[in-house]
Amino acid sequence: MKEHKDRMAAYQRILLKLSGEALMGDLAYGIDPDIVQAIAQEIAEVVQSGIQVAIVVGGGNIFRGVKGSAAGMERATADYVGMLATVMNAITLQDALERAGVPTRVLTAIEMKEVAEPYIRRRAIRHLEKSRVVIFGAGSGNPFFTTDTTAALRAAEINAQVLFKATKVDGVYDSDPRTNPQAKRYQTLTYGHVLTQDLRVMDGTAIALCKDNNIPIVVFDLAVRGNIRRAAMGEPIGTTVGGFCEVS
Repeated sequence: MKEHKDRMAAYQRILLKLSGEALMGDLAYGIDPDIVQAIAQEIAEVVQSGIQVAIVVGGGNIFRGVKGSAAGMERATADYVGMLATVMNAITLQDALERAGVPTRVLTAIEMKEVAEPYIRRRAIRHLEKSRVVIFGAGSGNPFFTTDTTAALRAAEINAQVLFKATKVDGVYDSDPRTNPQAKRYQTLTYGHVLTQDLRVMDGTAIALCKDNNIPIVVFDLAVRGNIRRAAMGEPIGTTVGGFCEVS
Protein backbone atom coordinates (compact mmCIF):
# COMPACT_ATOMS: atom_id res chain seq x y z
CA MET A 1 0.00 0.00 0.00
CA LYS A 2 2.80 2.40 0.89
CA GLU A 3 4.50 1.74 -2.44
CA HIS A 4 1.22 2.64 -4.20
CA LYS A 5 0.99 5.92 -2.29
CA ASP A 6 4.58 6.88 -3.04
CA ARG A 7 4.11 6.17 -6.73
CA MET A 8 0.84 8.09 -7.08
CA ALA A 9 1.30 11.20 -4.96
CA ALA A 10 2.66 14.28 -6.74
CA TYR A 11 2.87 16.26 -3.49
CA GLN A 12 3.49 15.47 0.15
CA ARG A 13 1.66 18.46 1.61
CA ILE A 14 -0.92 20.72 -0.04
CA LEU A 15 -3.08 23.68 0.91
CA LEU A 16 -6.59 23.82 -0.56
CA LYS A 17 -8.41 27.16 -0.69
CA LEU A 18 -12.20 26.83 -0.81
CA SER A 19 -14.50 29.80 -1.19
CA GLY A 20 -17.50 29.98 1.09
CA GLU A 21 -19.66 30.17 -2.03
CA ALA A 22 -18.40 26.70 -2.99
CA LEU A 23 -20.35 25.28 -0.05
CA MET A 24 -23.65 26.80 -1.22
CA GLY A 25 -24.20 24.71 -4.31
CA ASP A 26 -27.26 26.16 -6.04
CA LEU A 27 -28.58 27.77 -2.87
CA ALA A 28 -28.80 31.54 -2.57
CA TYR A 29 -27.38 31.49 0.95
CA GLY A 30 -25.91 29.12 3.51
CA ILE A 31 -24.58 25.59 3.21
CA ASP A 32 -25.71 22.72 0.99
CA PRO A 33 -25.05 19.53 3.01
CA ASP A 34 -24.79 17.38 -0.12
CA ILE A 35 -22.15 19.66 -1.64
CA VAL A 36 -20.14 19.73 1.60
CA GLN A 37 -20.24 15.94 1.87
CA ALA A 38 -19.16 15.54 -1.76
CA ILE A 39 -16.19 17.86 -1.18
CA ALA A 40 -15.32 15.96 1.99
CA GLN A 41 -15.35 12.66 0.11
CA GLU A 42 -12.95 14.02 -2.51
CA ILE A 43 -10.61 15.29 0.19
CA ALA A 44 -10.81 11.88 1.89
CA GLU A 45 -9.60 10.26 -1.33
CA VAL A 46 -6.62 12.63 -1.39
CA VAL A 47 -5.74 11.81 2.22
CA GLN A 48 -5.99 8.09 1.44
CA SER A 49 -3.37 8.67 -1.28
CA GLY A 50 -0.89 9.64 1.43
CA ILE A 51 -1.02 13.42 0.93
CA GLN A 52 -1.17 15.81 3.89
CA VAL A 53 -4.04 18.27 3.43
CA ALA A 54 -4.57 21.72 4.93
CA ILE A 55 -7.60 23.84 4.04
CA VAL A 56 -8.54 27.51 4.21
CA VAL A 57 -12.24 28.17 3.70
CA GLY A 58 -13.91 31.52 3.07
CA GLY A 59 -17.18 32.80 4.50
CA GLY A 60 -18.94 34.46 1.58
CA ASN A 61 -21.89 32.06 1.71
CA ILE A 62 -22.77 33.47 5.14
CA PHE A 63 -21.38 37.00 5.17
CA ARG A 64 -20.13 38.84 2.10
CA GLY A 65 -18.16 41.73 3.58
CA VAL A 66 -18.26 45.45 2.87
CA LYS A 67 -19.65 45.07 -0.67
CA GLY A 68 -22.45 42.73 0.37
CA SER A 69 -24.26 42.08 3.62
CA ALA A 70 -21.94 44.45 5.49
CA ALA A 71 -22.71 47.55 3.40
CA GLY A 72 -22.38 50.58 5.65
CA MET A 73 -20.37 48.81 8.35
CA GLU A 74 -16.89 49.86 9.36
CA ARG A 75 -14.41 47.78 7.36
CA ALA A 76 -12.60 46.28 10.37
CA THR A 77 -15.88 45.27 12.01
CA ALA A 78 -17.15 43.70 8.79
CA ASP A 79 -13.91 41.76 8.42
CA TYR A 80 -14.17 40.35 11.94
CA VAL A 81 -17.75 39.21 11.26
CA GLY A 82 -16.49 37.57 8.08
CA MET A 83 -13.79 35.75 10.06
CA LEU A 84 -16.45 34.28 12.33
CA ALA A 85 -18.37 33.11 9.25
CA THR A 86 -15.29 31.17 8.10
CA VAL A 87 -15.23 29.33 11.43
CA MET A 88 -18.84 28.22 10.91
CA ASN A 89 -17.83 26.80 7.52
CA ALA A 90 -14.70 25.20 8.94
CA ILE A 91 -16.63 23.36 11.65
CA THR A 92 -19.23 22.24 9.11
CA LEU A 93 -16.52 20.88 6.82
CA GLN A 94 -14.80 19.21 9.77
CA ASP A 95 -18.02 17.34 10.58
CA ALA A 96 -18.39 16.18 6.97
CA LEU A 97 -14.77 15.01 6.81
CA GLU A 98 -15.03 13.06 10.04
CA ARG A 99 -18.22 11.40 8.77
CA ALA A 100 -16.12 10.42 5.75
CA GLY A 101 -13.63 8.79 8.12
CA VAL A 102 -10.94 11.48 8.07
CA PRO A 103 -9.55 12.78 11.41
CA THR A 104 -9.76 16.58 11.20
CA ARG A 105 -8.75 19.54 13.34
CA VAL A 106 -9.97 23.14 13.09
CA LEU A 107 -7.40 25.76 14.13
CA THR A 108 -8.58 29.35 14.45
CA ALA A 109 -6.63 32.60 14.39
CA ILE A 110 -9.16 34.05 16.84
CA GLU A 111 -9.22 31.94 19.98
CA MET A 112 -12.48 30.10 20.63
CA LYS A 113 -11.23 27.03 22.45
CA GLU A 114 -14.70 25.61 23.15
CA VAL A 115 -15.12 24.75 19.45
CA ALA A 116 -11.60 24.74 17.94
CA GLU A 117 -7.91 24.80 18.72
CA PRO A 118 -5.99 28.08 18.62
CA TYR A 119 -3.68 28.41 15.62
CA ILE A 120 -0.14 27.37 16.51
CA ARG A 121 2.14 26.69 13.57
CA ARG A 122 3.98 23.73 15.13
CA ARG A 123 0.70 22.17 16.26
CA ALA A 124 -0.71 22.47 12.74
CA ILE A 125 2.33 20.77 11.25
CA ARG A 126 2.18 18.00 13.85
CA HIS A 127 -1.46 17.31 13.00
CA LEU A 128 -0.55 17.09 9.31
CA GLU A 129 2.29 14.69 10.07
CA LYS A 130 -0.26 12.48 11.83
CA SER A 131 -2.38 12.44 8.63
CA ARG A 132 -5.07 14.68 10.08
CA VAL A 133 -6.68 17.27 7.83
CA VAL A 134 -6.17 20.76 9.23
CA ILE A 135 -8.74 23.48 8.52
CA PHE A 136 -7.67 27.05 9.24
CA GLY A 137 -10.54 29.27 10.39
CA ALA A 138 -10.95 32.97 11.23
CA GLY A 139 -8.67 34.10 8.42
CA SER A 140 -5.37 35.54 9.56
CA GLY A 141 -7.00 37.00 12.67
CA ASN A 142 -6.52 40.51 11.31
CA PRO A 143 -8.90 42.78 9.39
CA PHE A 144 -8.03 44.08 5.90
CA PHE A 145 -6.63 40.71 4.80
CA THR A 146 -8.56 38.32 2.55
CA THR A 147 -8.86 34.57 2.94
CA ASP A 148 -6.77 34.30 -0.25
CA THR A 149 -3.95 36.06 1.58
CA THR A 150 -4.54 33.78 4.57
CA ALA A 151 -4.23 30.75 2.28
CA ALA A 152 -0.90 32.00 0.91
CA LEU A 153 0.34 32.82 4.41
CA ARG A 154 -0.60 29.45 5.89
CA ALA A 155 0.83 27.62 2.86
CA ALA A 156 4.17 29.32 3.49
CA GLU A 157 4.03 28.69 7.24
CA ILE A 158 3.37 24.95 6.95
CA ASN A 159 5.77 24.50 4.00
CA ALA A 160 3.04 23.39 1.60
CA GLN A 161 4.36 22.48 -1.84
CA VAL A 162 1.40 23.93 -3.71
CA LEU A 163 -1.68 26.08 -3.19
CA PHE A 164 -4.86 24.87 -4.88
CA LYS A 165 -7.61 27.41 -5.47
CA ALA A 166 -10.88 25.62 -6.19
CA THR A 167 -13.30 27.98 -7.93
CA LYS A 168 -16.38 28.10 -10.16
CA VAL A 169 -14.33 28.37 -13.38
CA ASP A 170 -11.88 25.94 -14.97
CA GLY A 171 -8.85 28.22 -14.85
CA VAL A 172 -7.63 31.75 -15.49
CA TYR A 173 -8.75 33.58 -18.63
CA ASP A 174 -7.54 36.73 -20.36
CA SER A 175 -11.10 38.09 -20.13
CA ASP A 176 -14.41 37.02 -18.62
CA PRO A 177 -15.48 33.79 -20.39
CA ARG A 178 -19.09 34.40 -19.32
CA THR A 179 -19.30 37.53 -21.50
CA ASN A 180 -16.61 36.84 -24.09
CA PRO A 181 -16.88 33.49 -25.91
CA GLN A 182 -13.43 34.15 -27.42
CA ALA A 183 -11.75 34.38 -24.01
CA LYS A 184 -8.51 32.43 -23.83
CA ARG A 185 -7.72 30.14 -20.92
CA TYR A 186 -4.12 30.12 -19.81
CA GLN A 187 -2.43 26.81 -19.02
CA THR A 188 0.51 28.44 -17.24
CA LEU A 189 1.30 31.93 -16.00
CA THR A 190 4.11 33.64 -14.15
CA TYR A 191 3.41 35.50 -10.93
CA GLY A 192 4.60 38.67 -12.62
CA HIS A 193 2.14 38.32 -15.50
CA VAL A 194 -0.75 37.84 -13.07
CA LEU A 195 0.23 41.00 -11.20
CA THR A 196 0.97 43.23 -14.19
CA GLN A 197 -2.15 42.15 -16.09
CA ASP A 198 -4.33 42.31 -12.96
CA LEU A 199 -5.82 38.91 -13.77
CA ARG A 200 -7.39 38.59 -10.30
CA VAL A 201 -6.38 35.00 -9.69
CA MET A 202 -6.01 36.00 -6.05
CA ASP A 203 -5.40 39.39 -4.48
CA GLY A 204 -1.99 40.97 -5.00
CA THR A 205 -0.78 40.30 -1.46
CA ALA A 206 -1.50 36.59 -1.83
CA ILE A 207 0.29 36.42 -5.19
CA ALA A 208 3.31 38.25 -3.76
CA LEU A 209 3.49 35.87 -0.80
CA CYS A 210 3.42 32.85 -3.10
CA LYS A 211 6.03 34.44 -5.36
CA ASP A 212 8.36 35.22 -2.46
CA ASN A 213 8.07 31.66 -1.16
CA ASN A 214 8.00 29.95 -4.59
CA ILE A 215 4.64 28.30 -3.98
CA PRO A 216 2.84 27.44 -7.23
CA ILE A 217 -0.89 28.18 -7.44
CA VAL A 218 -3.22 25.87 -9.34
CA VAL A 219 -6.68 27.24 -10.20
CA PHE A 220 -9.33 24.71 -11.20
CA ASP A 221 -13.08 24.06 -11.32
CA LEU A 222 -14.40 22.58 -8.08
CA ALA A 223 -17.70 21.58 -9.67
CA VAL A 224 -16.09 18.81 -11.74
CA ARG A 225 -16.16 15.66 -9.63
CA GLY A 226 -12.67 14.33 -8.96
CA ASN A 227 -10.80 17.55 -9.73
CA ILE A 228 -9.39 17.90 -6.22
CA ARG A 229 -7.80 14.48 -6.46
CA ARG A 230 -6.63 15.09 -10.05
CA ALA A 231 -4.90 18.29 -8.98
CA ALA A 232 -3.32 16.61 -5.96
CA MET A 233 -2.04 13.79 -8.17
CA GLY A 234 -0.35 16.37 -10.39
CA GLU A 235 -2.61 16.01 -13.42
CA PRO A 236 -2.50 19.09 -15.70
CA ILE A 237 -5.87 20.70 -15.01
CA GLY A 238 -6.88 24.35 -14.82
CA THR A 239 -4.19 27.01 -14.78
CA THR A 240 -0.86 26.88 -12.96
CA VAL A 241 0.75 30.08 -11.73
CA GLY A 242 4.42 29.67 -10.90
CA GLY A 243 7.67 31.57 -11.05
CA PHE A 244 9.25 29.35 -13.68
CA CYS A 245 6.20 29.01 -15.95
CA GLU A 246 5.97 30.42 -19.43
CA VAL A 247 2.76 32.25 -20.31
CA SER A 248 0.70 29.86 -22.45
